[in-house]
Amino acid sequence: MSFRATILTLYPEMFPGHLGLSLAGKALARGDWTLDTVQIRDFATDRHRTVDDTPAGGGAGMVLKPDVLGRAIDHASGDDARPRLLMSPRGRPLTQERVRELASGDGVTIVCGRFEGIDQRVIEARALEEVSIGDYILSGGEPAALVLLDAIVRILPGVMGNDLSGVHESFEGGLLEHPQYTRPQEWEGREIPAVLTSGNHGAIDRWRRDEALSLTKERRPDLLAKAATIRKG
Repeated sequence: MSFRATILTLYPEMFPGHLGLSLAGKALARGDWTLDTVQIRDFATDRHRTVDDTPAGGGAGMVLKPDVLGRAIDHASGDDARPRLLMSPRGRPLTQERVRELASGDGVTIVCGRFEGIDQRVIEARALEEVSIGDYILSGGEPAALVLLDAIVRILPGVMGNDLSGVHESFEGGLLEHPQYTRPQEWEGREIPAVLTSGNHGAIDRWRRDEALSLTKERRPDLLAKAATIRKG
């Protein structure tokens, strides 16, 4: 069974976006994964197809209505067991571990918010898992949904040309990825580190590990602290 992604959005034309290209696009064409979009506005019942209203208690912006969005979610996912995700800056940060968990399942249903967000009652009633891709604000959930799907699709079986490509990437071993080099041997006076062309695979592995540790310590010391906590636990 192929991985099935369903996107609830006010802008279905934004999909598949870049996921229709390169390896992900080829996998989509082969049916290794499928993508469906649901236009939230189709579930409005008034003649203006209204999907939002002013925030209860006052404030700027508009909020997606629970009745409209609830009907859309029920239509999109029904009683299936796929996780229901809401792209939200207040959600739990997306990790490679969570990406792998999602990729191992049958698929996902992703709700893309707009405006000031969605009614909290929908989140609770439809058991939406809020997911954040970073500490910043986007114009809507669609770009975030594409990022999440990109991370998932690329590790689905058969999508990457070499299944080992993902093994030594950043976050897969709890560290940032080591530096990469390729020919020519010398470029603008800069040489490929000699160890990488030595043919000594043990030395190469040690060098890569040391470089990964050094980069992680410099740029993401929080990852090292997390790893140490896990070891102690």
